[in-house]
Amino acid sequence: MAKNPADPIFEEEDAQIREAAARFEHASAEEILSWALEQFHPRMAISAAGGVDGMVIVDMAWRINPEVRVFTLDTGRLPPETYTLFEEVRDRYHIDVEFEFPDRTQVEELVNAKGPNLMYKSLENRLACCDIRKVLPLKRKLATLDAWVAGLRRDQWRTRKNVSKVELDKDHGGIVKINPVADWSSDDVWDYIRKNDVPYHQLFDEGYTSIGCAPCTRPVQPGESERAGRWWWEEQTDKECGIHCSVGLIGSASDAERALIDAKTVGDVVKPASDVAADEEVS
Repeated sequence: MAKNPADPIFEEEDAQIREAAARFEHASAEEILSWALEQFHPRMAISAAGGVDGMVIVDMAWRINPEVRVFTLDTGRLPPETYTLFEEVRDRYHIDVEFEFPDRTQVEELVNAKGPNLMYKSLENRLACCDIRKVLPLKRKLATLDAWVAGLRRDQWRTRKNVSKVELDKDHGGIVKINPVADWSSDDVWDYIRKNDVPYHQLFDEGYTSIGCAPCTRPVQPGESERAGRWWWEEQTDKECGIHCSVGLIGSASDAERALIDAKTVGDVVKPASDVAADEEVS
């Protein structure tokens, strides 16, 4: 089933993935990871950003195959505790975590044009920052893989309620995406963490329930949802950056506009979606 990510997406392959998704819907996370590692290793890697869901997957996959690959997106704005966690991963599991970085020129020009804390000024600015620091580095990484593993759970947020355990990731060249803990709850995740003494991010002991960039993440308040601490100043948004789910943010870029944003830059500074759309109407 492994494939060149540059190949077209064929209906037959899509059907194979749908069949796998149906077959593994009621399978355990361990069973799914065993299958995925057998099918795709070493051209498969786990995406870990510091969340407990990802750490469960790292621990579980390592127990199946100690040679499992793990990567993370180093945006340049991560809290120091995130680096502490990945040092623990290196020490405990002897996994050389693969750090992926944004393009230096794009970051420099974006920050020089918009300011270091541009994300607070407008939704378009925040999406541009996410695009350069996260979305584009992820695309470059996934272009080298046949499959990737994420810690998405259906109960995390409304945009994730329909994720499958096995998916064809059409946003990234048609590679396979594995979500082995899709049907887990937060309690399931923490039960596994405690039972297996899995290292976890220090900020979870300080009221955080989701881990991202330092300027864009805060502790949640009692009664708030798990992702309420992400981009908390935004209202009526889907609390996504675009690396996992389609970004359906009110007043922001659609998927089609996002493709144009990737293609059209001014001095490598991403244009706001409204400017891109206006350019398209003129042309």
